[in-house]
Amino acid sequence: MSGNASGDIRKTRLDNGIRIVTRRIPHVRSVSMGVWVDVGARDESMEESGISHFIEHMIFKGTSRRSAYRIAKEFDVIGGQTNAFTSMETTCYHAKVMDAHLPTMTDILCDILLNSVFDDREVEKERPVIFQEIGMVEDAPEEYIHILSEHAYWGEHPLGRSVLGTKENVVGFDADAIRSFFRRAYGPEGIVIAAAGNLDHDRFLDLVAPTFGTIPADRSLPERVPARGHSQVAVHHRDLEQVHVCLEAGGVSVTDPRRYAFSLLNTMLGGNMSSRLFQEVRENRGLAYAIYSYMTSYVDTGLFGIYTAVGPEQARETVEVVLAELDRIKTDPVDPGELRDAKEYTKGCLYLSVENVDSQMVRLAQNEIHFGEFIPLEEVVARVEAVTEDDIRQLAQTLFSPDALALTFLGPVTDKRPLENLLPR
Repeated sequence: MSGNASGDIRKTRLDNGIRIVTRRIPHVRSVSMGVWVDVGARDESMEESGISHFIEHMIFKGTSRRSAYRIAKEFDVIGGQTNAFTSMETTCYHAKVMDAHLPTMTDILCDILLNSVFDDREVEKERPVIFQEIGMVEDAPEEYIHILSEHAYWGEHPLGRSVLGTKENVVGFDADAIRSFFRRAYGPEGIVIAAAGNLDHDRFLDLVAPTFGTIPADRSLPERVPARGHSQVAVHHRDLEQVHVCLEAGGVSVTDPRRYAFSLLNTMLGGNMSSRLFQEVRENRGLAYAIYSYMTSYVDTGLFGIYTAVGPEQARETVEVVLAELDRIKTDPVDPGELRDAKEYTKGCLYLSVENVDSQMVRLAQNEIHFGEFIPLEEVVARVEAVTEDDIRQLAQTLFSPDALALTFLGPVTDKRPLENLLPR
């Protein structure tokens, strides 16, 4: 076991490779804890697609010590908040409780991560629940369009699949398959335990190290395959009132030095109500109620996207306006005042997040996973401040090449021919 400290942040690496990172915040009465596993949907084969998400559900369905009901009841009794999520590259099990209930929280999370039984009967009971979750997403066009658009951009690469998997795959997952993937994927070298709030690192270590330190180091996942984006126009007909539209382009990785410019570019284009797209598409032209841009960064690549929903007769015009804004930020000088406003907005979001123990826990974990150390907020702010107008324009020129955009439509489109020539060739 080894450790180091920097102010109120401390880190310990167990002998089996698990990293434990904490931040003591003495003026709060809560503690947020997350067990982060460096595995997600992109680590699955085509036949396994959806199994990481299935495991996330099954972790709460009973251990050798606790039934599913008892797990839920024990969290409820202490007023705890617990949940989990699966993404393309990570799975996280997290909870928040009053500081006095830290031992109970750690005991439950240790138990479900190390002693889940993945009972066959519970698997059969949870399968239809996941079917309903898949159905809920497919019934919500503002969510489903993102699955369709990412498939259009990434193609058959795992990044182009839904984290939820398919109903056909979910039908085939039994307890043996789930246990097998869990054993292969949840090795200690891929686990980070992060906690922030009113806690003492050494006491926290005493609570989690004896159990997590027993996990054998036998993780065996294939190397992640790099992804390449595809340019295309994809049209999916559905009888809706609106046409939902996603335009996607490449982005930068989570460790790319240009990530600060990437964040500011996103803010300027569609990250808030004063952004270019919101002002031009909604405020000036009245074409849409909702329009925004978004970004996702992975360990080796990234994605930039724009979403809106409009009447069928406005779909083509709206996309033309969006493409014009992308061209403008590539060619025209960036206004220094606009960039300054984007920086202030970004700094405000960063500083406000410091006041939330959940956000602090997430920053601890993500910094450790991607950089192996904690990056102080002051350093992040300095990097944001250092971004120039030329940095923004050069990044836009790199990302928004006409032959590197994917455009996806979902809605009452009866003739896709007028839309297929929207992207310049």
